[in-house]
Amino acid sequence: MGKDPELTIRPIGVVHCGLSSPADAPMNYTESSETGTLEIFTPYTDAMEGLEAGKTIVVLFWLHKARRDLLKVYPRGDRSRGLRGIFTTRSPMRPNPIALSEFTIQEIRGNSILVSGIDVIDGTPILDIKSTVMRINAANR
Repeated sequence: MGKDPELTIRPIGVVHCGLSSPADAPMNYTESSETGTLEIFTPYTDAMEGLEAGKTIVVLFWLHKARRDLLKVYPRGDRSRGLRGIFTTRSPMRPNPIALSEFTIQEIRGNSILVSGIDVIDGTPILDIKSTVMRINAANR
């Protein structure tokens, strides 16, 4: 085993919403009726070209308030299901607390993307946004 590679990840934006603590957040975007705004930082606004209301996007987040020291959890906090390794769950508690959510774009205003289905808290850093298109035209890669 060699030395761990050094990674540098810079947020491209931040979430603004009414959820202030992890306890307030829905367990998954599929269970959320919350709306919020993805504020994209100025250096990355050109990357928003082509986004439009009605489209679905996948957003990757850094769960900055999540614990990083747990390797086993009870799925959804249900002790009757037994402890499981975090890699078999969608728990926010993980060595690298990266979350993935799928949102529908409601509106775009400048560098802000209004979305529905928010399942992260206010101030959560945004790492990346991806299209949900499964087949990508070679010209768009």
